[in-house]
Amino acid sequence: MEMRMREGYEGTGPGAITPDGCAVELYSRLPAGPEPDVIAGAVPAGARILELGCGVGRMTHPLLERGFQVTAVDESAEMLERVRGARTVLSPIEELDLGETYDVVLLASFLVHAGDAEVRRGMLRTCVRHLAPGGSVLIQREGADYHTNVPRQRVDPSGFTIHIRASTPVGDGVRSVHVEYDFPDAVWTQTFLARPFGEEQFEEALAEAGLRVEEVLTEDGTWVRAGVV
Repeated sequence: MEMRMREGYEGTGPGAITPDGCAVELYSRLPAGPEPDVIAGAVPAGARILELGCGVGRMTHPLLERGFQVTAVDESAEMLERVRGARTVLSPIEELDLGETYDVVLLASFLVHAGDAEVRRGMLRTCVRHLAPGGSVLIQREGADYHTNVPRQRVDPSGFTIHIRASTPVGDGVRSVHVEYDFPDAVWTQTFLARPFGEEQFEEALAEAGLRVEEVLTEDGTWVRAGVV
């Protein structure tokens, strides 16, 4: 399946670049961070998880190590080649229909903020379509100051620096975000479109797909658990 770069998205740096501007080699280097622990603390032990936008398995692999059953979905074949131990599915999230349901559907990496509203709606419909009765959708959203505290940078303990260089309005409530990842031996950049949400807008977006927030999982409010209305 040949994939073209999505309009408004761009990536630079060594190695393959995915349609949303992500560099495969870069994401192979990024640490999992606290996300696997957040997820593990919010769902039943051994749950069947559908991970949407899994990339190289940055969260997939720690979830497998914690005893979860993971089906990992991504639109990039180069990303999926790096995933080990999970069933993998090559597909855009908004088009996915596996004809099966899961205890947990995972929509991380701020994907709910997709600049294209129709893509976002398709992603959320995919979440609902694959959710077993009584199941949960775990969603990672942007922090309250994600687009206002710019420029900024964070030095990771493993030795690289993330620079959020710009978040520029491009119309219809959408912003173009430019990020640089500076490693000792290489530099990658990514430009992508994001649609910021206030609390009310976020809840309206979920409600449109038949979902509602059941619990905020982290102190900063970036992770929530949602269920079917």
